[in-house]
Amino acid sequence: MSNSTDQQSAARQRAQNYFTQTEKRDALVREEVEKERASAAAKTAKLKALRLAKEAEEREEATKRALTAPPKKAPVKRKRAVKA
Repeated sequence: MSNSTDQQSAARQRAQNYFTQTEKRDALVREEVEKERASAAAKTAKLKALRLAKEAEEREEATKRALTAPPKKAPVKRKRAVKA
């Protein structure tokens, strides 16, 4: 009976070792995925900030141009001759 118990213990230990290794690999993969997500989020935030700054600069430039440009004349409406 001792031999049977030893075999069961050895099998249980092998299974536990396999399970532990699998958990470690899963944890490493999750950590790597989280790093990639954080990196992508930081990149997106940086690009968004740059885009917003550019849009603000363009609005400011358009406002300056509108203030310094001479006023546009209203288009002249021409009457068409009606054929009788």
